[in-house]
Amino acid sequence: MARPTANPPSTPPGTPREDDSVVVAERTTTKPPPMYRVLLLNDDYTPMDFVVGVLQAVFTMTREQATQVMLQVHRTGMGTCGVFTKEIADTKVHQVLELAQEHQHPLQCTMEPN
Repeated sequence: MARPTANPPSTPPGTPREDDSVVVAERTTTKPPPMYRVLLLNDDYTPMDFVVGVLQAVFTMTREQATQVMLQVHRTGMGTCGVFTKEIADTKVHQVLELAQEHQHPLQCTMEPN
């Protein structure tokens, strides 16, 4: 007859035992950051070529893309330059305003929530 052992049979590693509690990590979901549209506003004094150059320099548009946005600004009074996170949109607005001021043009640029 076999003698009872004092030690319980071993369980494979990673197998939960009755006295072990299981901790489940909560998954957190993050929302994408709010986005902002950067807008150029029309005026009667800033040359169209300057606006195209600004769009190419600040927003890395091709000449064709920049011309289309410039024409939209000219025809409708404002045009969308792009949609960015708040920090990037704010930086681009300041870059446009600085370029306009350096060249003594009244070009205005703003941003709004998308």
